[in-house]
Amino acid sequence: MSLLIFGKTGQVATELARLAPEAIFLGRDQADLSDPAACAAAIKTHAPEAVINAAAYTAVDRAEEEEALATVINGETPGALARACTDLGIPLVHISTDYVFDGSGSDPRAITDPVAPQNAYGRSKLAGEQAVAKAGGTYGILRTSWVFSAHGGNFVKTMLRLSDTRDALSIVNDQIGGPTPAADIARACLTMAGQLQADPDKTGIYHFSGAPDVSWKDFAEAIFELAGRSVTVSGIPTADYPTPAIRPLNSRLDCAATETVFGIARPDWRTGLKAVLTDLGVTKA
Repeated sequence: MSLLIFGKTGQVATELARLAPEAIFLGRDQADLSDPAACAAAIKTHAPEAVINAAAYTAVDRAEEEEALATVINGETPGALARACTDLGIPLVHISTDYVFDGSGSDPRAITDPVAPQNAYGRSKLAGEQAVAKAGGTYGILRTSWVFSAHGGNFVKTMLRLSDTRDALSIVNDQIGGPTPAADIARACLTMAGQLQADPDKTGIYHFSGAPDVSWKDFAEAIFELAGRSVTVSGIPTADYPTPAIRPLNSRLDCAATETVFGIARPDWRTGLKAVLTDLGVTKA
């Protein structure tokens, strides 16, 4: 299956390059996501058998001031990609986020639950979901959460950096979700692309996050334990760590449909974390 992948240096795109080096990857220099028409034209030029969109505007706090740009990149461009894929009769796999929900409650969010994003980033990603679905073609929207890897900026790398100079940290403990290794997201996207090509009836929205669900404090403690870092972690409420964009308290995702339809089980994020730390050359003393 010939694959065209939007994204080149992001966390998931980097892992896709490891798993599918034969695919064609389009970075910003070849596909500017702020230009929906140009991105759609790239699909028709390359004429692949499937497309994965692993690129996005991901600066959650900055999106509060740049919502128009975020909405073009995360909303309008995915719609343009989906329409191009529909015209060619090929599937599109598009990555979305738990931020499309309002973050309330304590139950894992089902794919059918009402959406109500609480920040600009979430609104832009929801616009993308709606545009992809409206195109009327074959698609798989994969909502995920708390992505981490050895690449780019993410919570794991931030914690390791802070632990170089600090032996005590205060970390939010009332936001709960499933940390998700980018490598597992990449595998899921490839599996979905192949199965959607064979069976377009699998079109729809799906959830995918690591297990078990934990707080950011729990996640930080696991990072320091596996990295052999002596850091005391104190829990604080979200209210004590204000950010420009509202963060969801409940990022739990019900991933049952993804396993039932595609055979993709929730990954154990602790296994993924060990692999990331190995990639980074971080081991216990």
